[in-house]
Amino acid sequence: MKAALFPEIVVNGTTLSAAEIAAEAQNHPAPEGKPGLAWRKAARALAIRQLLLDRAETLAIEATPQELAPGRIETADEARIREVLERLVTPEPVSEPELRAVYDRDPGAFRAPTLYQASHVLYAADPRDEAAREDARAQALAALDALTRAPGRFGDIARAESDCSSRGTDGQLGQLTSGDTVPEFEAAMREATPGAIHHKPVETRYGVHVLRLDDRAEGEILPFETVRPRLAEACEKANWTRAAHAFVSALLEGAEIEGLDPKFTG
Repeated sequence: MKAALFPEIVVNGTTLSAAEIAAEAQNHPAPEGKPGLAWRKAARALAIRQLLLDRAETLAIEATPQELAPGRIETADEARIREVLERLVTPEPVSEPELRAVYDRDPGAFRAPTLYQASHVLYAADPRDEAAREDARAQALAALDALTRAPGRFGDIARAESDCSSRGTDGQLGQLTSGDTVPEFEAAMREATPGAIHHKPVETRYGVHVLRLDDRAEGEILPFETVRPRLAEACEKANWTRAAHAFVSALLEGAEIEGLDPKFTG
């Protein structure tokens, strides 16, 4: 992005150069052919940052940088901004009726994980190798055809043909739950009929699978008391986010900004 194409902006007397904004724009994706949108997003982000630093200066706020991740320490400005937000953003407390209302709107959203017992035969193939994928599909279809006639041969075929270490246990994968497998395989387990061999091969990044779903136990709806801590944490985060947005909006509305519409939100 060429900085010269875009103007600098002034925030309460502090100039943010076009070069600064152009550099920040790299962190704000925009549709192809619309660099102006990325520029406005970047300009808004830098304007907000400047307003928060101005507030820290007004309140004489200093803060010790904290470790954000291994090897990643806050800058002095990041620490001061964090301290401003911690001091001045005051979210509404979460009430017990609010928590109960969120739970009661959709209790089904709070379920224990579904448990699966599954077995498979894997025909390994790199997703970038189309010839290998075609060969794996052909092998999986041949295995499915054989198993349609003789489903009891699943273990024999797994031991003889599977590229997974589970071939040593007739293809059995043991007990699985949500997140234990790749999304495509989990979706097939949800779709499959318990006690039956799935009617079509399952393709994943590992190759092509013949799936047998041995059992499935749907997760039960968890009682309110069990999910309350998790629900309270989520509601507290949501309330803080709303309060932070309101705080930032008030800063923008009260600021003197040249070169950027303070009402622009991206």
